[in-house]
Amino acid sequence: MSGRFQKKVPGFFGLRIYLSSIVLYYWLVLPFILILYIKYAPELKERGMIGSAGKSGSGDSVMLSEDSIIKTLSNLPGGSIFGDTISEMFSHGDADSTSGSNITLSFNPTESLTIDNKDKPAESNESTQISKSFNLLFNLLLISFLLGFIFNLPFKRYFKRKRKGKLVSDKLFKFVKKYLLKSPLINAGLIGFAFVVAHFFMFYTLYFSNAFAIETEKTRFINFFYISLIASVLSLLFVYYWEKHRVHIKYIDHVFSMEELRKRIFNLKVGKIRNRMITSAVVTTLLPLTIVFLYLFLSVTNLSELKITTYTEDQKRILFGDYMMFTDIFTDEQGNFTTPGSMFYINAINSFVMFIGIYGSIVIVFVYILFFVKWATQGIVHPVKELLLNMKNTGRGEPDNYGIVRTNDEIGELTEEYNDMTQKLGEHIGNISKMTEAYSRFVPRQFLDFLGKKSYIDIRLGDQVQKEMTVMFSDIRSFTEISEQMTPKENFDFINYYLGYMEPVIRNNNGFIDKYIGDSIMALFSDNASDAINAAIEMRIKLSQFNQVMDQFGKPVINSGIGIHSGSLMLGVVGGEGRMAGTVISDAVNLAARLEGLTKLYGCSIIISQDTLISLSNPSHYNYRFLDIVKVKGKTEAVYIFEIIDGDPDDLKQLKLKTKDKFATGVNLYKLKKFDDALEVFKEVYEINEFDKTTSLYIERCNNFIKNGIPADWDGIQTMSWN
Repeated sequence: MSGRFQKKVPGFFGLRIYLSSIVLYYWLVLPFILILYIKYAPELKERGMIGSAGKSGSGDSVMLSEDSIIKTLSNLPGGSIFGDTISEMFSHGDADSTSGSNITLSFNPTESLTIDNKDKPAESNESTQISKSFNLLFNLLLISFLLGFIFNLPFKRYFKRKRKGKLVSDKLFKFVKKYLLKSPLINAGLIGFAFVVAHFFMFYTLYFSNAFAIETEKTRFINFFYISLIASVLSLLFVYYWEKHRVHIKYIDHVFSMEELRKRIFNLKVGKIRNRMITSAVVTTLLPLTIVFLYLFLSVTNLSELKITTYTEDQKRILFGDYMMFTDIFTDEQGNFTTPGSMFYINAINSFVMFIGIYGSIVIVFVYILFFVKWATQGIVHPVKELLLNMKNTGRGEPDNYGIVRTNDEIGELTEEYNDMTQKLGEHIGNISKMTEAYSRFVPRQFLDFLGKKSYIDIRLGDQVQKEMTVMFSDIRSFTEISEQMTPKENFDFINYYLGYMEPVIRNNNGFIDKYIGDSIMALFSDNASDAINAAIEMRIKLSQFNQVMDQFGKPVINSGIGIHSGSLMLGVVGGEGRMAGTVISDAVNLAARLEGLTKLYGCSIIISQDTLISLSNPSHYNYRFLDIVKVKGKTEAVYIFEIIDGDPDDLKQLKLKTKDKFATGVNLYKLKKFDDALEVFKEVYEINEFDKTTSLYIERCNNFIKNGIPADWDGIQTMSWN
């Protein structure tokens, strides 16, 4: 998700989701069956299915006395209101069965669910069908559990091994990756298999068989069928959405790569948040309310079921209350009161059923709201929070922050578009970085720093700053003659190869190249003059290495001269609106170039000015000697120049160090116009080091002054009109 926090590997939920859904199913259905028996208890008693327990039922029967039933029901919420009514209901039977009668409830899972009377042991066909349906569903659920265990086992193994940091086999990884997104549907389908087969059996029994001898028995089974069907749908939805929630929020991070999760990995039609909200509303309200309606339907008794043909005035008043005026509507031509089948009344037991049904439905609604609201909100809030966090990181300059596409709706589409934007933004920033890097090769980044600019686009024509810097000029000696021996392409390649040796040296010594002038290099050093001298010495070493390579390929070897001067200069942008360039304008630049030219005359590798020598924090760190006082072309003031001996090969360096003091003595005698004495000293130096061109130059000058005399205006300063 690029420095993304690695989440803890979760455990895989499989069987616990199955068990939760089954508990939910029985929580809805079993109270309903109990209420059916309570509601139809009078009819069951009349048919002999409820009675005294003088005779033993099955071994699994539960013996309940009349008093215990009344006590149990009275302890239920609202039961105390109906205690007397329940007692009265049982007292309407035979005299033998009203006193101390017991009721036997037989719950044998291998036989039918029966409620037996001691005098009339009978088996309810309707109860048998409910029992068969329960047994079938129970067996089918066992099969579903087994299939679910087999299917979910690889997932549990995968996440367990991931959680413990163990190696996961390729086969296991491929299976998990292939079926993870399908697991909610497959798990719901496995448990749905049991529900579908069981309800198909119920449907067939209900509409295509003659299993019911009495219409009321069929009616009770219909009630059971539909409440079971609704409970099954709720259970399946519970499995599907719980598993889907965990797959999208918990699991996909640890199975799919970030590159894959940048796009929607769900091979489904694009969804809508609106549809998700509608589904959540339906599941949390409409389906549980349907159960409420079923309980309300059960909690009423049609007047036709009372089988009363003639109603007294008191009965009419109980039925209509203050609305006795409407009884004429139900009076026939003979003046007899008739009741349509649609009219109903609610007795105490019906009220108890209604209360239990509404209470149970409210609990179910609460459970579903608790889970579905959590899943719905996390399915929206979690991806949005991740997206916002990635946006903040991107805003802080971290472009490689990609969100995980966890949903297939608008949020997933938004995340996918954000990832696409982030990728393009990263590519754009990368291109800009490459362009900036390319610009820095033409206009050094240090120019921006000196000018106080953050970007190249901020540079304007005329931007300038005054700065104390050290300027270094380097040039290949007699390169024109060398280039005549090569083709233009060879010249070009030769220069690039040479500059490839020199540029890193300048960069590594805190300098930057202002410009290339053919085979010449102009470099600037802003921190310390010693950086320029260090770079010059290292460049001479690199030149030796370069010449060794050239000699191996039969190419001519070269020599170079380096001039260094420190001073104040103006650094800025010159040109026109159509073409601008960063450059340095100063007398210090011109002087550095003139000093480089003097290296040819004095036969030196590196010449520096007195300003550069003064700028050094520790001049004794270098081996140097005073050369001369000169006036270069375009300069009215004299410049003291010094040679850095460290730039020469070791053998020549040692000879110059050996004769350093004698050479200094000779220069002093020369400046004092004692040319005869100076000549003798320089000859001694020359005898030791015949490669010292500067000594040869002074010998020539001394001989010239001895022979031709000293000019009247001579002050010991050498004027270089040609340089």
